[in-house]
Amino acid sequence: MNSDIHAPSGEAATDGASPASTAPRSPSPQARGRGEAPARVSDRGAATRSALLAAARDVFAESGFAQAAVTDIVARAGASVGSLYHHFSGKADLYLTLWEEFQNRQQERTREAVHSARAAGVTDPMQLFIAGATAYLDGCLADRRISRLFIQGDGPPGFDRVMNKRLRKWARRNAALFHAPTGEVDEPLVTVLTGAMAAAVTEISLNEDEAAARRMAADIMAIIATIRSPRAEQS
Repeated sequence: MNSDIHAPSGEAATDGASPASTAPRSPSPQARGRGEAPARVSDRGAATRSALLAAARDVFAESGFAQAAVTDIVARAGASVGSLYHHFSGKADLYLTLWEEFQNRQQERTREAVHSARAAGVTDPMQLFIAGATAYLDGCLADRRISRLFIQGDGPPGFDRVMNKRLRKWARRNAALFHAPTGEVDEPLVTVLTGAMAAAVTEISLNEDEAAARRMAADIMAIIATIRSPRAEQS
């Protein structure tokens, strides 16, 4: 494992269907032939792409993935259907790109929290885990609308497999933090922590009462902080 705690699903979206590139496409040869400035075209393309993602986020949150219509997304973005298909392959690509960007933000949030904890002298694996996990839950609370979108079960076909695969990767990466006295990975502890965090993300994201969700997050982290492995106590 590297030096960072990885929050659930907090890695680049490389599993399952691949989201579109985050970079605007280069201007076409025809555009270059007309003398259009590449930077200007790129800026305009980036603005259109951002508007489409923002519109897709709102439409998905309001209607769900299955009921969301491409025409509604482009209308809200003030764009055309052609421009959507210039930047994305379709509705599923928009959804997966929103997922990737959310997870990238979450990964950066947890990385900063763990780095700050280490800079403050924290070395205990559980405390480092809690620092990263708390930051991840804070991100879910700060953006509950988008967080809720991804756990309601209304995503593109196969999206549940993408989420589960990422969760397993996260567990494997964090496993290196928790070693038994023999030097082996403390698999039972990793399993408990991974399951607790997955459940916490779901409950907090789906809670309509923000104050109650924040109290729940604090209580969950307080409970997790009390978890100890029998293997460690036997050492």
